[in-house]
Order: sequence, then structure tokens, then C-alpha cells
Amino acid sequence: MKLTIATLLLGSAAAFAPNQAFVARSSTAVYGTPGMDLSGNNWQPDSEKMGSTDTGDYFPEGYDPSEQPGFSDGMMGSQEMLGGNRSGPELPGMENLGEDAVMMGGIEVNSDIPAGMEFIPASVPDGSFEFQVAGTSKGGETVIEIKPFCMGFEDYFAAFTSTSHPTLKVSPCAGRMDRRGGESTFLTIACEPNGKAGMFEGDLVINLPEDNSKLSYKISCKAY
Repeated sequence: MKLTIATLLLGSAAAFAPNQAFVARSSTAVYGTPGMDLSGNNWQPDSEKMGSTDTGDYFPEGYDPSEQPGFSDGMMGSQEMLGGNRSGPELPGMENLGEDAVMMGGIEVNSDIPAGMEFIPASVPDGSFEFQVAGTSKGGETVIEIKPFCMGFEDYFAAFTSTSHPTLKVSPCAGRMDRRGGESTFLTIACEPNGKAGMFEGDLVINLPEDNSKLSYKISCKAY
């Protein structure tokens, strides 16, 4: 019986003994070859100071900026032949277009105010103009400038309201206003006092029917 127990104890102890196949063995690795310097790199710049030692290779060897094309060379492309005037034609053979050209047809501007068009002043005018004339003279006039504000070309019709003083006149009464950023429209306001003195006032209305808009100005003329 004792022999059996001893055998069992010895077998159990052997089960917890380390397996020789999985025992880690220490080893020493040797790097490099005999005679190799493994102390590191102790190189320093000539200045013995920290800094970048990279040299850009953006230009080839022997590069001379004075022999290279200028920054603006070639910007105009095919329009270089126009001498920098970009407003000229771009198609060959049309360089003289506009100087001796003959315009055929075109859009005619209506110089008559359409029948039934009403000229009603706005509650708040877009501006006001004043000028003076001598009551004993044949009259005087002033010119007002109207800058275009529409996206395209628009026909306009100008007239004083029925409540304005009859001595006030505007010309031209019809025309075509340029599009936004284009040339201004100039209207001439005239006053013929016929020997009378006083302050003559009126409301000038400019209708743009295609744009469904209008402008309204307060006009005052002092006859002395």
C-alpha cells in the first residue's frame, strides 16, 4: 500500500516539472562585423551650431534668372498682338471692326411716350435737383445724370407729373438706358419762366416698363 502511494506522489510531481523542450535558453547576440564603429555619428556643421543643412534643388545647376522668361510673359496669350488692349476683337481679320464698319438694321428706339402711360411720383423721391434762372430771360436749363441700375438695356420714358409747374420741361422724353455698370443717361431739365419770378417745382418720373420700375426726382427752379 505504501509503495502504491509513493508511486502516485512521484508521478504527480513529475507532471508539474518543466518540460525541457520549452525551457528558454539565454543567448548573447553579436551585431555588426569585427572592426565596425558602433559609437554613433558625431558629425557637426562647420558653424558647430544646430541648423538646417538641406539645400534646395529647385533650380538646375547654372540657373540664371535674367535669362529666363518674365513673370508676365505669355499672360495675354493670343491677344498679345493687340498690344495689351484686351477690348479689341479676338478673331483674326476683324482687327478693324468698328472703325469703318457699316451697321445694318439694329433696334430702333421709340421716341414717343405710349398712350395712356401714367407718370406717378413715388412717395419718397430718388433724389432732388435745384437750379436758378432769370425771370426776365428766355429761361435756363440744367443737366442731370442717371446711372444705370438694370441688368440689361431698358427703354425709358420721362415726363413731369400733371401737378408739376408747366414751365418745367424734360428732354429727351424717351430713350434707352444702358445696363448696370455702363454709361450714364443724361436728361436736360429746362425752365421758361416767361417773365415771372418765384419757385417752380415739379416731380420728374422716369418709367422703365420692361423692368417694371421707375425713378422719381424732385425738381426745383428758382426764378429771380
